[in-house]
Amino acid sequence: MSAKKANISGELKKYFGFSTFKGQQEQIIEDLLNGKDVFVLMPTGGGKSLCYQLPALISEGTAIVVSPLIALMKNQVDAVNGLSSDEGVAHVLNSSLNKTQTKKVFDDIKAGKTKLLYVAPESLIKEDYLDFFKEVKISFVAIDEAHCISEWGHDFRPEYRNLKTIIDKIADVPVIALTATATPKVQDDIQKTLGMTSAIVYKESFNRPNLYYEVRPKVNVDKEIVKFINQHKGKSGIVYCLSRRKVEEFAQLLQVNGINALPYHAGLDQKIRVANQDKFLMEEADVIVATIAFGMGIDKPDVRFVIHYDFPKSLESYYQETGRAGRDGGEGHCLAFYDPKDIEKLEKFLAQKAVSEREIGLQLLNEVVGYAETSMSRRQYILYYFGESFDPAKGDGAKMCDNASNPPKLKDATEDFKKVMHLINDTGEKFKSKDLISTIVGKENAVTKSYKLEQTPHFGFGKDEKENYWKTILRQATVQNFLQKDIETYGVLKIAEKGKKILKGEFDGSFMIAEDREFDLSQTKAESDQVQQQAGGGLDQNLFVLLKELRKKVAKKHGIPPYTVFMDPSLEDMTVQYPITLDEIAKIYGVGEGKAKKYGKEFADFISKYVEDNNIERTQDMVLKNVANKSSHKVFIIQNTDKKIDLEDIARAKNLSMNDLLKEMERIVYQGTKLNIDYYIEENFDEDMVDEFMEFMNESESDSMKVLLDEFGDELSDEEVRMLRIKFISDVAN
Repeated sequence: MSAKKANISGELKKYFGFSTFKGQQEQIIEDLLNGKDVFVLMPTGGGKSLCYQLPALISEGTAIVVSPLIALMKNQVDAVNGLSSDEGVAHVLNSSLNKTQTKKVFDDIKAGKTKLLYVAPESLIKEDYLDFFKEVKISFVAIDEAHCISEWGHDFRPEYRNLKTIIDKIADVPVIALTATATPKVQDDIQKTLGMTSAIVYKESFNRPNLYYEVRPKVNVDKEIVKFINQHKGKSGIVYCLSRRKVEEFAQLLQVNGINALPYHAGLDQKIRVANQDKFLMEEADVIVATIAFGMGIDKPDVRFVIHYDFPKSLESYYQETGRAGRDGGEGHCLAFYDPKDIEKLEKFLAQKAVSEREIGLQLLNEVVGYAETSMSRRQYILYYFGESFDPAKGDGAKMCDNASNPPKLKDATEDFKKVMHLINDTGEKFKSKDLISTIVGKENAVTKSYKLEQTPHFGFGKDEKENYWKTILRQATVQNFLQKDIETYGVLKIAEKGKKILKGEFDGSFMIAEDREFDLSQTKAESDQVQQQAGGGLDQNLFVLLKELRKKVAKKHGIPPYTVFMDPSLEDMTVQYPITLDEIAKIYGVGEGKAKKYGKEFADFISKYVEDNNIERTQDMVLKNVANKSSHKVFIIQNTDKKIDLEDIARAKNLSMNDLLKEMERIVYQGTKLNIDYYIEENFDEDMVDEFMEFMNESESDSMKVLLDEFGDELSDEEVRMLRIKFISDVAN
């Protein structure tokens, strides 16, 4: 590959529509174009894929991109092909293609059309593919998700460990390896295996300041998650569960609660799995429920929340999975539900493994428990795990976690902690947590009777505190390495070297534990408000909603996910700039010439009409927007409901979303004006349900949505409840 230091900033603007590079992207690309091996550690959402996509697009020949997931390849190929008006710029080569499709890929590569070829590591070892690659011009090799190479990584694949040998057979070309998660140990293993010990290493900060981290106790978890998703209605989200059965059960539970959710795990029929993923990408489903164990390869920038129904087995997995939220820099809420019993189940599972594997597994679980129970900044805890320091007071995103925005109350448990340590020592270090707690609170069981623990002076010394208090002390003592779990006799607590200082009276510090918190959803809104401010408050929200709808239609027509047409930040920029020509669309953030030519006309025409209809004055430096005339809406709505016009048509005529129309209608009826929507109710609602609702409203002391949704939320959507409430207020109050 020639060492051309092209005007890569100009190429960036041309293909991706960005004026500046992010972080170290420019240096990474320059090094690769100059024939150097590069190793990139960059968090999800940091712009990893651009580091190999842009150099591939401007280099002679084809870049081979080794990627572990067929689903991820498909998304990437769609995205790259969307950047250019030429066909066949990116292709995928894997087991899902038939002979005709494979021939088409080879023909496009020979003709010089294909700049990026995505292959699975398993495909790369096929002899006929290898022979073909030797005959064509290869620009470089990119290895995505490189942590798969390491046996210490959380997704070990043997084919990855042979990549160095395979690449050497194909051509003498530079290699770029990229990963979004790797501890120092994993990083070292990747470099050695790929023969990249002399590669230039670029390590971006693993801090994702737009992500809000929160852990709640696993109490009423189903109800809590439904409530949370309803608070984020219409937003994309992922719910992770530990087992396939739980994935299916919980997806069904969300569906019956009116949430558009689908299951996704390795045991599903492949067609169903692919269809479900596509529906999520195309915004035909809001929520995907997936197994933690199965890598989803979801390259979707506008995932707004990631919920862990079950805690994962390692912080590495947790970081990777939460990293799928907010990849576009917008809101990303990472909510995990924690129950120590789940950790105990995982420990039991580990007890059946070989000693070395058990030791590693227990250490990883200990890190997870530490994270779940910490009272320090969760961001600081995660970054420390990846070998990075963070200032919890002034660091970027310092307030974006529950411990920072709603600090737990700390309790000094030093004296009780010392009593527990003496109990373990005096009883010979041979009991598990459960039996120690029974002894502390004075509760007899088979073990306490068998060992006559009720006859010891320790029996019942802690009966004035709840069992959970003593569990927390034991867990924190383990996390802080005062105690350790014996590997041979599963679950038995032993005193560690650090703990022996307590017994000798050499501990002069304090042992603090966090008290249980009350979790109020309203207390955790600070993070979304902060992200909304970052996104900019001067957006035309009405136009934004309409552009998202238009994007969905355009995407459906082309058979691609909506975000590959234009990302949310591009649509937001359109609501500020009001572009009405293709040239102006091309200058919008994140668009570029290729996309403007491909999708821009419909958006320019739509915005042009919107500007005209709403008397918006476009100026180069400032956009003046007229405030919508509410009184004209009022008259229009009353006249059209009298004519029995469909509510959707009324909303469309005034460029209102259904939510905004309902707000207007609520304002009208609550101000005392009658609004007849019986025609709409009769056509769209079950008669018995309407009668039941009216009867309930007659007897209810409140018309609040909370009260009404608690009663009717299983049968009716938010919008339907609001419509029936409008009817009731209109009929009864006016």
